[in-house]
Amino acid sequence: SVNISILIVAVVIFLLVIHHNFLSLSDFLRRELSDPSPLGLQPIDFIPAAPQRLTDERNDKEISVVIAASDERLGGAIAAMNSIFYHTRSNVVFHIVTLNDTVDHLRMWLRSPPLNNMRYQILDFDPRVLEGKVQVDPQKTDTFKPLTFARFYLPSLVPHAEKVIYVDDDVIVQDDILELYNTPLKPGHAAAFSDDCDSTSSKVAVRGAGNQYNYIGFLDYKKETIRKLAMKANTCSFNPGVFVANLTEWKLQNITKQLEKWMALDVVEELYSKTLAGSITTPPLLIVFYKQHSSIDPMWNVRHLGSSAGKRYSPQFVKAAKLLHWNGHFKPWGRTASYAEVWEKWYVPDPTGKFSLIRRHSEAYEAK
Repeated sequence: SVNISILIVAVVIFLLVIHHNFLSLSDFLRRELSDPSPLGLQPIDFIPAAPQRLTDERNDKEISVVIAASDERLGGAIAAMNSIFYHTRSNVVFHIVTLNDTVDHLRMWLRSPPLNNMRYQILDFDPRVLEGKVQVDPQKTDTFKPLTFARFYLPSLVPHAEKVIYVDDDVIVQDDILELYNTPLKPGHAAAFSDDCDSTSSKVAVRGAGNQYNYIGFLDYKKETIRKLAMKANTCSFNPGVFVANLTEWKLQNITKQLEKWMALDVVEELYSKTLAGSITTPPLLIVFYKQHSSIDPMWNVRHLGSSAGKRYSPQFVKAAKLLHWNGHFKPWGRTASYAEVWEKWYVPDPTGKFSLIRRHSEAYEAK
């Protein structure tokens, strides 16, 4: 009877220990799940694995691609992702950054074939992270595009990746994104961009002063804070619409904090050039990465297709380009743009019809 009593006591103690550990684990998990991201970047949807058929066909190389998707430009992001997915055998995971009111629209669109075979994560971007860092004109609040700053927060968007590709929503990829992903970055460099002095770019002067191919086109050299940086005004700028980032180096150098510093300083001192409207995203990157970035193959960012309605490149060159970029006012989904038919090849119709309506409205507006 004594042995039985000892056994019962031992079993009770054992059960109490298990119960205590279970409660501790539950409390830990509850804290982990309830603690909001400090940046308000919350994952909403995640497709954890591709269908078995695609898994068999594609290699094991996983590539993280970050793209912002605003509601009024959602068709652009859809076409970009479709073109990337089609041209690679790598396991691409799209990290789609959007605003909360766009999620349902985006989720429905992604159910359309062939998009429903892609792996993706939807992230809700909280614009409040930009408070005090961006000067918003009360008369022009509708022109403020918070998602353009999502690229500043890459380590928070993709915390477990060592390397990511960021692309704007106005691009079409015509080759395997794995090649871009494998761009070599020099030691100490957190990112690789396409320099604006490369051979594929035709220089377009901007009315006022300077041009969009050098630092004076983006920074106000009349300001003492800029002059103290000792950055040569004729330094070749780079395009931040497509780049490869080493997130290990990004975090080591605290790039996000550096970018936020120059955002906040501009609010107080107005450090950026007034000649380039809407360029408030580029100047902080130019400052932080001044002579501290690697270069990507210029064929992986053939741009300015949206700078005018005319065709600046030959059909042969456009066909050979690995990535086409319609940066500028003339987007292939809205206004008359060069080589819009190339973009339309990768566009997947909006099941809600909402994007089509926006496009018609845009064309009607342009006709006025």
